[in-house]
Amino acid sequence: MSAIPNNAAPNTNRVRVRFAPSPTGYLHVGGARTALFNWLFARHQRGAMILRIEDTDTERNKPELVQGIIDGLRWLGVDWDEGPFYQSQRLEMYRAAAQKCLANGSAFLCYCPPDRYAGGDYATDAQDDEPKTSGPRRIVRCTCRDAKPTNPGMKPAIRFKVPAGETIFTDAVFGPGRFSNDEIEDFVLLRSPRGDDAHGLPTYQLGAVVDDIDMRITHVIRGADHISNTPKQVLLYRALGAEPPIFAHVPLILGPDKRRLSKRHGATDVNMYRDEGFLAEAFRNFLALLGWSPGGDQEYLRTTDLLEKFSLEGVSHTNAVFDRPKLEWFNTQYLQKLPIGDLLPDVEAELKRSGLWKPEWASGAGHEWFAKTVDLLRPRVRLLPDFSSWSRAFFTDDFEIDPAAKAKFWKDPQVPELLAKLAEALAAISSAEWTHDACDHALRALAEAEAVKAGLLINATRVAIVGQAVAPPLFDTMVILGRDRVVRRLRRALPALSAA
Repeated sequence: MSAIPNNAAPNTNRVRVRFAPSPTGYLHVGGARTALFNWLFARHQRGAMILRIEDTDTERNKPELVQGIIDGLRWLGVDWDEGPFYQSQRLEMYRAAAQKCLANGSAFLCYCPPDRYAGGDYATDAQDDEPKTSGPRRIVRCTCRDAKPTNPGMKPAIRFKVPAGETIFTDAVFGPGRFSNDEIEDFVLLRSPRGDDAHGLPTYQLGAVVDDIDMRITHVIRGADHISNTPKQVLLYRALGAEPPIFAHVPLILGPDKRRLSKRHGATDVNMYRDEGFLAEAFRNFLALLGWSPGGDQEYLRTTDLLEKFSLEGVSHTNAVFDRPKLEWFNTQYLQKLPIGDLLPDVEAELKRSGLWKPEWASGAGHEWFAKTVDLLRPRVRLLPDFSSWSRAFFTDDFEIDPAAKAKFWKDPQVPELLAKLAEALAAISSAEWTHDACDHALRALAEAEAVKAGLLINATRVAIVGQAVAPPLFDTMVILGRDRVVRRLRRALPALSAA
């Protein structure tokens, strides 16, 4: 990027968008949705996505959060073509732009105390007993803009001199916007220097506009809470001799109580959903439909579908509601419907995380067994950690038997003898003949011979070989586990049964 703002009009031949998080917090759901919309739009238009870290707020920044933001974007699958660029490394550019505004008369030196201009020049002299109006707050411009400083001994800030008239722009989502400049305060471009500093730090308004000009941003896609910033930025673009980009403000995300989504609604950090075990593509699908629709009733949209269908015309005017049960529904849909080859890498990563992965499952016959096992388990799985917790017995012999399942299905005094006889019957089946039907026949023949219900033996066997009362169909499970493991586990259960 150049050292001073490039004042040429944006290159409309290629879309250029940006995501510009501030490292004052984690990558929250709203920010992730904004990043996703920018990414989908850029990829659909065959444009460029730029990542910019707005880290000039030295008092609130937490540099360690930058990596968390980047990790969250990568998990979400939102990649970028340029960056990350850090505003803290571009300060001279912002100072040059502020000086340009001073030189062309669109800014002035303000010697007011910071707490005075931080209030935005709104009148504060109304008494408590004076009637309050419901209209816009009255702005009182400070005398510094007329070169009459009230406190010339202070180090000055640089503030934008809002002109008379109106500021008009068109929003790609909400349509025409019209703001009276009488209601826009003379906003700060550079804060007053502190201590021995020679220069003050740029504000969000200046940094965002200067970077968007220099980075040739064609579309600014961001949350609707930024609409109030837009007239200020339009004025600043024009003062710097640049054409404003196209603005598109997307609706806010609310909690189920229709309040702005926050920590009180539970997890809002995207990385927390990754850690819980949601599939990135399911989360992406869910997030895309918070404030956007492709038309029609289709909800299950693979990323290729989103990239094909996404447009700003489909963005809603109304706020979206974050519905955790709906997110869980999306995750189960993806677990059940994804081509098995697309799901296996996520399950492999989960098994590696939990220490259950075996290298022989990566190729050949081991990989074929792994794919069949995941396919058997996934209809009953809600989150990825279920593969290493609820389904643990499928991947290791080191598992515990659920006490509640044991109490319910091993209480019949006949169970120890039945399982011992079943182990012998199953051991007699050759490996080549180890099939669903062969296992089914052996168990039911034993139940008939012992004059017990097959259900008694089925439930007791399930607990013995996987440790759970609920699992995939028993005979499919037995085939996946293999004869030797099934027989070994039945025999291993006998001492516990005898001691009960």
